[in-house]
Amino acid sequence: MFKKILIANRGEIACRVIKTARRMGIQTVAVYSDADARAPFVRMADEAVHIGPAPAAESYLIADKIIAAAKQTGAEAVHPGYGFLSERASFVEALAKENIAFIGPPVNAIAAMGDKIESKKLAKEAGVNVVPGFVGEIRDTDHAVEISNDIGYPVMMKASAGGGGKGMRLAWSEKDVREGFEATKREGLNSFGDDRVFIEKFIENPRHIEIQILGDKHGNVIYLNERECSIQRRHQKVVEEAPSPFVTPKMRKAMGEQCVALSKAVNYHSAGTVELIVSGADPTGESFYFLEMNTRLQVEHPVTEAITGLDLVEQMIRVAAGEELQIKQDDVKIDGWAIENRVYAEDPYRGFLPSTGRLVRYQPPVEPWADDGEENGRRGVDGIRVDDGVFEGGEVSMFYDPMIAKLVTWGETRDEAADLQIAALDAFRIEGLGHNIDFLSAIMQHDRFRSGELTTGFIAEEYPDGFEGAPASAGLTKVLAAVGGVIATADADRARRIDQQLAGENYAPGDWTVRIGEREEGATSHEVRLEENALTVDGEQVTIEMRYTPGDAMVDVALFENGADEDAEPLDRYTFQLEPTRMGYDITTRGATHHLRILQTRIAPLASHMIEKTPPDLSKMLICPMPGLLVKLHVSEGEEVQPGQPLATVEAMKMENILRAEKQATVGKVNAAEGDSLAVDAVILELE
Repeated sequence: MFKKILIANRGEIACRVIKTARRMGIQTVAVYSDADARAPFVRMADEAVHIGPAPAAESYLIADKIIAAAKQTGAEAVHPGYGFLSERASFVEALAKENIAFIGPPVNAIAAMGDKIESKKLAKEAGVNVVPGFVGEIRDTDHAVEISNDIGYPVMMKASAGGGGKGMRLAWSEKDVREGFEATKREGLNSFGDDRVFIEKFIENPRHIEIQILGDKHGNVIYLNERECSIQRRHQKVVEEAPSPFVTPKMRKAMGEQCVALSKAVNYHSAGTVELIVSGADPTGESFYFLEMNTRLQVEHPVTEAITGLDLVEQMIRVAAGEELQIKQDDVKIDGWAIENRVYAEDPYRGFLPSTGRLVRYQPPVEPWADDGEENGRRGVDGIRVDDGVFEGGEVSMFYDPMIAKLVTWGETRDEAADLQIAALDAFRIEGLGHNIDFLSAIMQHDRFRSGELTTGFIAEEYPDGFEGAPASAGLTKVLAAVGGVIATADADRARRIDQQLAGENYAPGDWTVRIGEREEGATSHEVRLEENALTVDGEQVTIEMRYTPGDAMVDVALFENGADEDAEPLDRYTFQLEPTRMGYDITTRGATHHLRILQTRIAPLASHMIEKTPPDLSKMLICPMPGLLVKLHVSEGEEVQPGQPLATVEAMKMENILRAEKQATVGKVNAAEGDSLAVDAVILELE
């Protein structure tokens, strides 16, 4: 076994590998850029080597620097994590020349599976179902049209070397092919240096299901069940679960055996994932097709660990050291259900724009996952596991992936795992930047998610106009009003105890009018009354249990049936995050923030005489929607612009976003210059 390994990665996956290595008694070496100098993975490792500036292209992506760090520290092997150099065949070859082991698959498998055209040919030869299509040389647009007509519409045109949703175009007709073929070639060339394109049948109602593969260097290959990864946004996974609610035992066996056959065809060892596209429109479950093979550890590997009890990182290390798998196919079981949500620094209320910045508050629902070596330990604390690589006061950098953490829950059933996600997301406290916790909670509560009727179009179909928060049920609204009354009374009781007050009414009121809603016209009003032995909302008794001290930022609430005895189980449990406002509280729970305006009942009628502040006319301003760099200003003062005309280009998370004019106008004042770093909501220019 290795005595020391180097992790050629950063963030949560570097922490993840270090934890398992530490349990195995293996020393670890971290490599870090300027931006990660204070990161948790650097502190966790036994040694750390600085490898360059913040941009990945100048640090984590330079193989020579990684190899130099390994030689300098005496590391015998390198674990690449995922992303960066994890699927670069030339990196594996360079390590081999220096006699440094690669904790991953052989170079020939990486090369074969990294080419989408060659991998499909190999899959077909190995007896794996492939999507009907054409994987040869496409001469020109006319040839592309001829191929598409033979396959039958709709078809998908894909760049051979593509990935991450780039270099893909859907064509529903010959016209779409003629318009999109050359553009797909250009995208492939510009993004990946390869203009080859293949065309395949587009699967309707597609589900994205993947099979986890594990093999050793002695010819043993097994599959560790499947993961459902259909809930995606722009081809990037958002929610993953294991097993899939769609897959039957017969499907699982057929899928697994085909994926094992493919792995054996390329002499695969280590952990790997075969991604399949499955037709949700085919109830037989036989319409599953090879999509691609990821020759590395997947982001979503914890859900497989939770239901199998296996540590995939440990298995990768043991395989790389030459050990034989100790588990056979018949030993692989499915124990319960696991769901993973990716907590990202992005704002779902602003079209999922990236939201970089400092984590002013970072308090996960449980302590970050610690590898204790126990089989059930893969499930975290009481079924909740947090994999992260950030810390309170740290920064989510614009240079890397915006992931904050992975939240994994395990339950005996799918509903139990989803309910645990909702509870854990409510208790996940993040301040300082935008995040997608509300959105994830809304998905977990969604009827369609609960039914298991998933496709890759789920988010686009269910949130066509963007995300505005999860709707509150009548029951939740009543609890919100009750809690608003309780905390208002507690706050008033504390205020009355301040010494030397002039007011003669030295008591805490118990009658409140609670208005829930951001603006007066859309708010619902509730009369809350607190008496010695009763709490009523709109005249109906509500029985809740909570502990609140003025100043608390979070409170747990249990709702009981009226008249229930002391040993009764609650009807529901909530975690409310509280943010005081001028006249009440903002309470965040169950996928939305609810604005509570709380007034004493005797003075509430006077609120109608208060003049509401009129919001500014934002249509006259070009506002930066996310923190970023102003790379291009397309207009100047006095210039007349038309609807749709580019006004400015802002770069964030290495993606350029073009901001366009919404109406005909004249550019008035310009407030920013090219090269400026802009904060969210910064006014770039004003229109007249």
